[in-house]
Amino acid sequence: MLIDALAIIGGFVLLIWSADRFISGAAAVADNLKVSPLIIGLTIVGFGTSAPEMLVAVFAASGGNPGMAVGNAIGSNITNIALVLGVTALIMPIDVHSRIIRKELPLLMLAMGLMLLLILDNDLGRTDGILLMGSLVLLMWWIARQALHGGEDNLLLEFQEELPHDMPMPRAIFWLVVGMALLLASSKLLVWGAVNVATAFGISDLVIGLTIIAIGTSLPELAASIASALKGEHDIALGNVVGSNMFNTLAVLGIPGILAPSTLPQGVLERDVPVVFMLTIALFIMAYGFRGAGRINRVEGLLLTGGFVAYQATLYFTTVGTA
Repeated sequence: MLIDALAIIGGFVLLIWSADRFISGAAAVADNLKVSPLIIGLTIVGFGTSAPEMLVAVFAASGGNPGMAVGNAIGSNITNIALVLGVTALIMPIDVHSRIIRKELPLLMLAMGLMLLLILDNDLGRTDGILLMGSLVLLMWWIARQALHGGEDNLLLEFQEELPHDMPMPRAIFWLVVGMALLLASSKLLVWGAVNVATAFGISDLVIGLTIIAIGTSLPELAASIASALKGEHDIALGNVVGSNMFNTLAVLGIPGILAPSTLPQGVLERDVPVVFMLTIALFIMAYGFRGAGRINRVEGLLLTGGFVAYQATLYFTTVGTA
C-alpha cells in the first residue's frame, strides 16, 4: 500500500511538472515557427493542459478500467468549474472581456448537450467516442478560424505576454519531447497506483476517477488560473477552464468509448452528469456577460467552492462511506 501511495503522489508531481514542460516546449516550437499567439494559446496550450486527463484516460481504458476514464472526464469538469474557478474568484474576481470566450461558452454548452445525447442510453460505445472526437476536430478548426480572421481580441494581448518568445528551437524541441515522455510515464504510474488503491479499499474505478485523479489532474489548471488572475490576465484564467472542459467532454470522454466501449458505471447519469450540467449552466450565466463584460465575483466563487465541497461529501456518503 505504501508503494501504491508513493506511485500516486509521485505520479501527480511528475505529471504536473512534465505537463508544464510539454506546454512550454510546444508553445515555443510554434512561436519559433511564427504561429499566431492566439492559435498557440487556444489550441496547443489548451491541448497541453488537458494532456494529463487524456493520457490517464488512455491508460485506464486500455488497462480495462473505463470507469476511471469516465470519472476523470466528468470529475475534472466539475473540479475545474467548482474548485478551480471558485478558488480563483475568491482570491481575485474574474472579469471576462474576450469575445472568443463569449463564443466558446455556448460551444461548451453544445458539447455538453452532445455528450448527454450520446450517453442517455447508459452506454459509451465506439460510435459515441468517434462522434465526440470528431466534434473536437471541428471545434479546433473553428477556434483556429476565429484566431486567424476574428481581428483583435483581449485574449491575444494576454497570450502574447505569457508565451515563451525567447526559447531557442533546440531547447524547445528538447522540452517538447522530454515533457511528452514524462507525461506518458507519470500517467501510467498514476493509473497503476490508483487502480491498486481502489482494489485494496473496494472503491470503484469511477469514484477514484471522480475524486483523486480528477483533482490531481486539475491542479495545473488551478495553478495557472490563480497565477493568471493575480497578474490581471482574467481571460486566460477563464479560458484555461473553458478550453480544458471542452477537451475533457469531447476527447477524454471519447477515449474510453473508442478503446473500451462499455456500459456507464452506476451513478454517472443519476448523480454526476446532473452536477456537471448545473455547474456548466452556472458558469455560462456568470461569465457570459449578457449586458457587458462577464464577471465571476467572490460571492459566486464562494458558492462554486461550497458546491464542490458538497459534491465531494455526497460522493463520500453515497459510495466510499458505504463501501
